[in-house]
Amino acid sequence: MYIVNSYSVAVIFCIITMLCWGSWANTQKLATKKWSFQLFYWDYVIGILLFSLIFGLTIGSSGPEGRPFIEDLLQADQRSLMAAFLGGVIFNLANILLVAAIDIAGMAVAFPIGIGIALVQGVILNYIKEPKGNAMLLGVGVLLIVIAILLNAKSYKNISDGKSKTTTKGILLSIVAGVLMGFFFRFVAGSISPNFSSPESGLMTPYSALFIFAVGIFISNFLWNTIVMKKPFVGLSVSYKDYFTMGNLRLHSIGWLGGIIWTVGMSFSLIASEKAGFAISYGLGQGATMVAAFWGVFVWKEFEGANNATKRMINLMFLFFIIGIICIIYAGQ
Repeated sequence: MYIVNSYSVAVIFCIITMLCWGSWANTQKLATKKWSFQLFYWDYVIGILLFSLIFGLTIGSSGPEGRPFIEDLLQADQRSLMAAFLGGVIFNLANILLVAAIDIAGMAVAFPIGIGIALVQGVILNYIKEPKGNAMLLGVGVLLIVIAILLNAKSYKNISDGKSKTTTKGILLSIVAGVLMGFFFRFVAGSISPNFSSPESGLMTPYSALFIFAVGIFISNFLWNTIVMKKPFVGLSVSYKDYFTMGNLRLHSIGWLGGIIWTVGMSFSLIASEKAGFAISYGLGQGATMVAAFWGVFVWKEFEGANNATKRMINLMFLFFIIGIICIIYAGQ
């Protein structure tokens, strides 16, 4: 299996994670012009499951170090399997709420609030479990990101006059999604051996843990997404029949692509975690908030028509996010 052997390469992998996690939601914006986010989400989940399997069977099974993918799956104990699976169940609930928030409030709002909260919470939880990196720099980075989250929420409220009910719903969904999102990574990390080249018996390598995590997402989607299909936060309900009658190859492909992009990010974060530490690899990857906000502001024009004071707040949000992410990078040195 492929293993990262230097901190600098690990940081590059985490930056790729950040770009992937911040960009996959563009596929949602493209697909939901034609059909609901619940139907898009099924293709997204299928993309995650299939690509995690491909990843394990290819680079997760090549090279002289570590355990090959299939062998690693067969030796994993029940505790490790359940931890990775539960991580997928928790992530899926959080991500469905995040996708609903994107549908209501847009990428430039849902990501900075939801994933920003998840970043702060996840960095703290992962650092407590595995105290790797400079605690002061991590703390400063987290504080700056909290400030950026507050600026984003305020700027969104400024452009949402007359839509207070929808505004509140979008922000609340983002907050709940963020709190749940901050928990999932710790479960996945707990199923992975700290030594990738000579993994402990019973624990898994990142490739196997990623696949079991994806299985948890897929199976739980029959519960979480079915509920949201029947009882949507806004708009009309949809059915499984709609998935087969309303979709075409182009729409399905957009959803699969979204899942593949996200899975590349998750796999790179896990692969980088041995050298960077779980707190730093997760925290840096969740810098995706800045990337998603960039797409939302400059490509999808979600803040078009904002006054000068709101535009200044948006600029400050980007500044605080960037400085916060830099602090997290240097915390691992």
